[in-house]
Amino acid sequence: MRTSVLGCPIDILTMDEAVGLARLAMHNRHRIRHVALNVAKLVNMRRDPVLAADVVGIDLITMDGIGIIWAARLFKLPAKERVTGIDLFTRLLAVCAEDGLKPYFLGATSFVLQQTAERVSERHPSIRFAGMRDGYFTAEQENDVVDEIAQSGADCLFIGMPTPQKERFLAAHRERLNTPFIMGVGGSFDVLSGHVQRAPARWQTLGCEWLYRVYQEPRRMWWRYAKTNTLFLGILAQAIVNATLQAPKFRAAVRSGLTDTEH
Repeated sequence: MRTSVLGCPIDILTMDEAVGLARLAMHNRHRIRHVALNVAKLVNMRRDPVLAADVVGIDLITMDGIGIIWAARLFKLPAKERVTGIDLFTRLLAVCAEDGLKPYFLGATSFVLQQTAERVSERHPSIRFAGMRDGYFTAEQENDVVDEIAQSGADCLFIGMPTPQKERFLAAHRERLNTPFIMGVGGSFDVLSGHVQRAPARWQTLGCEWLYRVYQEPRRMWWRYAKTNTLFLGILAQAIVNATLQAPKFRAAVRSGLTDTEH
């Protein structure tokens, strides 16, 4: 179900539904590009029209951040659960192992990628990779990287680059990548490789993974989250006010009040 949350298109799906769509795309060689929407990305879209256009053009946009879920529910949308990027990523790696599908990893450093692949292989011994490439390539090398991915026979491509680089990469090369399912996974390679610890399950359930990141890296992360969360609350408050002003009952009450005043 595609709808809109705070002016951004969103697909309301469960994790199982998202996995099913990706699996079908890989088997049918039907292209689907996925992005996980969180608070920071939504805020940045308001300030970056190129990023906004790139995200709007994506085939599948799921709700990653708890703030997006709360906003959807506030406006009476049937948002059942978060479809986090890292959880979808790990579920699809299991699908690849079960179905004989081959993933391609792009991003992070060569060392992190190798450690990620080793840990994934330990968990899924039958998995086979189409290829791997670190994210530290120049603009002049970019076309060669795209050609390498297109010729690898990959069934899915996981891009571990920050926003907006991964969205720009996807938008610029969507026709050439020749890969059925593509998604950005942000810092998931760092987590799967063991270089970054993910928040405990309780923190995840409460939607406080961002707070755990601040706890881990206070100097680097506190201002980033303080800024984006504050801006998001402003966007949400404005949307609530606008929805209230546009509500039929509110408009009728205003009209009634004006009529009474005139009499």
